[in-house]
Amino acid sequence: MTKAVITATRPVQVPMRALWLLALSIGVLIAQALVAQARPDSFADLAQKVSPSVVNITTSTVVEGNAGRSPMVPEGSPFEDFFERFRDRMDEGNRPRRSSALGSGFVISEDGFVVTNNHVIEGADEINIEFFSGATLPAEVIGTDPKTDIALLKVKSDNPLPFVKFGDSDTARVGDWVLAMGNPLGQGFSLSAGIVSARNRALSGTYDDYIQTDAAINRGNSGGPLFNLDGEVVGVNTAILSPTGGSIGIGFSMASNVVKRVVDQLQQFGETRRGWLGVRIQDVTEDVAEAMGLEKATGALVTDVPEGPAAEAGMQAGDVILSFDGHDVADTRGLVRQVGNTEVGKTVRVVVFREGKTQTLRVTLGRREEAEGAIPVAQPDGQPDSAEQKSVFGLTVQPLDDDLRTQLELDRSVTGLVVTDVDDLSEAFEKGLRAGDVITEAGQQKVTSIDDLEARIAEAREAGRKSILLLVRRGGDPRFVALGIEN
Repeated sequence: MTKAVITATRPVQVPMRALWLLALSIGVLIAQALVAQARPDSFADLAQKVSPSVVNITTSTVVEGNAGRSPMVPEGSPFEDFFERFRDRMDEGNRPRRSSALGSGFVISEDGFVVTNNHVIEGADEINIEFFSGATLPAEVIGTDPKTDIALLKVKSDNPLPFVKFGDSDTARVGDWVLAMGNPLGQGFSLSAGIVSARNRALSGTYDDYIQTDAAINRGNSGGPLFNLDGEVVGVNTAILSPTGGSIGIGFSMASNVVKRVVDQLQQFGETRRGWLGVRIQDVTEDVAEAMGLEKATGALVTDVPEGPAAEAGMQAGDVILSFDGHDVADTRGLVRQVGNTEVGKTVRVVVFREGKTQTLRVTLGRREEAEGAIPVAQPDGQPDSAEQKSVFGLTVQPLDDDLRTQLELDRSVTGLVVTDVDDLSEAFEKGLRAGDVITEAGQQKVTSIDDLEARIAEAREAGRKSILLLVRRGGDPRFVALGIEN
């Protein structure tokens, strides 16, 4: 009986092992298939899908005389005078002529809206769009945004045009495949592949949010799309970093989430409408945070509050903005983007750190485009007590008087201590303070005399501070500087 039972169980054990091996084999095959999917053998299908929506852009501009024209011979050549006389005889010296330029773009709607870079079409008298089919149509400018270098064009077509959609650039990860398509060096409809090399790159603009890629981008690619593997536009190819002028694998594409907001406003209004808070700000450094009693160096430190939405809501210089409209503020760049992306006229809650505690302000945002160029309003105060000088923190300072105001071209309402000399070996010099700077606050309180400054320093020592915060103005621009206190 026992032997029969043992013999009966063997057929059950063998199939179980076989099934386990079969499942393992299937798992390996699935894994290999996923790897193959992540590393495609060809981009041909994707290229065929998106090519009809990518366009070449040719612009034409009338220029006077030889403006922007390359010399026929090298400067200083013995033949230079000869060619100049030749041009004069041919009456080319001052005769207006047409100059052409090339760029790229892409169609975003079947009714003919085209996105490109602002610098591609800036100053152009004529703009022509060439499609993958070979057809050419004239384009008109709907709106431009120099701050993000984006322009929106429109062509009229009898038939619906093939178009591409924007993807979510925030989902693009470093290492993801991307494709750049455009008109490099006038070659037309050229495709290059690479990866996302880095995210959130800033070049020089206030609203910069670039995707860095090693996909080949050259002159003429400007305004062309950067695609993900789903055929969605995740960036607009804008710039390259290169000592030679050609691609070395460091290209920058403005993130699609920035571009889409700009394009939506250009479509609706023909211009951008960004939120405006009305403050001047700087980043919170470790020493500034310590001087103010902040637990960590985060937020945006308000250096000035001219007339505007923030001033009306009660915001003050020296406040640290920790939260804007329910979102934490990491630094000044983050705050500028948050404010700019917020609807004009919206009332938002702004949490600030002031005098050791937080408070919430309600601010109704203005429009940045209307406010740009505004001059901060200085607040009147008392006059300095005397013209004495004193050295502190390696700075030689004295109260402002009328003669110094005249020399520094300052308004009579400006008060404080003027820096007349700076020790080259001092911390103050290392942090950028120079003769001519005006210290208007110390420890977040106004100072009009040297006695005021010494009193603020003494208060900081008594409070156990290792540094004191100074508000310094140069040419009307304020910034906070934290200097160490010697105990």
